[in-house]
Amino acid sequence: MAKTTIRRKPTRKSSNSKSTFWTKFVIISLILFALLFAVYHYRNAILYYFSFKSDKVLKQEKLDAARIFQVLKRHEDNVIGFDVSEYQGSINWTEIDSLEQHKLHYVFIRATAGSDRVDSKFKENWKKAHKSNLICGAYHYYRPNENSIEQAKNFIKTVKLKKGNLPPVLDIEKLPESQSIDSLKVGLKRWLNYVEKHYNVKPIIYSGEKYYEDFLKDEFEDDYTFWIANYNPWKETIDDEWLFWQFTEKAVIDGIETKVDVNVYNGTPKMLQYLTIN
Repeated sequence: MAKTTIRRKPTRKSSNSKSTFWTKFVIISLILFALLFAVYHYRNAILYYFSFKSDKVLKQEKLDAARIFQVLKRHEDNVIGFDVSEYQGSINWTEIDSLEQHKLHYVFIRATAGSDRVDSKFKENWKKAHKSNLICGAYHYYRPNENSIEQAKNFIKTVKLKKGNLPPVLDIEKLPESQSIDSLKVGLKRWLNYVEKHYNVKPIIYSGEKYYEDFLKDEFEDDYTFWIANYNPWKETIDDEWLFWQFTEKAVIDGIETKVDVNVYNGTPKMLQYLTIN
């Protein structure tokens, strides 16, 4: 019987191995480049991260502190402030001065929520914050499913703004449960108009960036200024169209026992004075 000759296809093992090697090399190189870029970009924050030598490390997570340091470093020409409510408990206003060597110039204090709720610490915070020489502003937490005019009256009854105070703030974060978005916008405008007529100053609108982009920007940005919350760790600078940027909710400030929201004003101290009620 004649033997059958089997012809084998030439292997391409060598070629495939080279291709795999270069693919891995490129991927690893890109990863290393990204890491080196990140280390260089955040060099100040990283040095700050490893510089803790006191019990401060027990009061605040290092990564949170590093990001706060990084953002403040990038906004040395801007004005830094914070905001509080009853959730911060009893505040020792005489101890409040600065955050990471950045002077704190202003504070927003929650006054009311909905049509009948008054923040339990507002009266105390409002009085003591003025004595501490901070520029003071008050905000109302808006409840979408309650009457907008009754909410405006609740705020007006509670807050007596005067010369040197910041404009009133409408805080809107929730979506309505029993009405449409269009109805919500009508209610917001009613609150804003009612409050503006009473204080003779146009209010500021506070919201999260996503809520602002999806529901508020197109309808309100031509007539109102915005205070935007965005805690994204990769975001380091305030957007041009934002009046205030709440960039963290995890700051530690002397005189306050809980973590605190911190804000950047998109301007200089002189510009902030122009913003206040005259």
